[in-house]
Amino acid sequence: MNKNFILFNLKEARDQIVQTIQNLESDPECEYGNYVVEMTHVYHHLNTAWNARDSSDAQARECSEADWLRWRQFPNSDEIYLGR
Repeated sequence: MNKNFILFNLKEARDQIVQTIQNLESDPECEYGNYVVEMTHVYHHLNTAWNARDSSDAQARECSEADWLRWRQFPNSDEIYLGR
């Protein structure tokens, strides 16, 4: 398990969640489009933290386009419930 890469992505997700909450609280007319962009950023990092959990340091550092596309996908339920 690549804890450093997992932690990086979870912290990025956390920071974006905090920023999104602040934006929603400070701007009652917050635009839907901005919200979608912010939540997409959150999910990208959450999904990467899960999907890339077994990546090597080199894979995480180099992050090919194929890895980036695969890692950002929503995990399927079997992966989540069965820990695959």
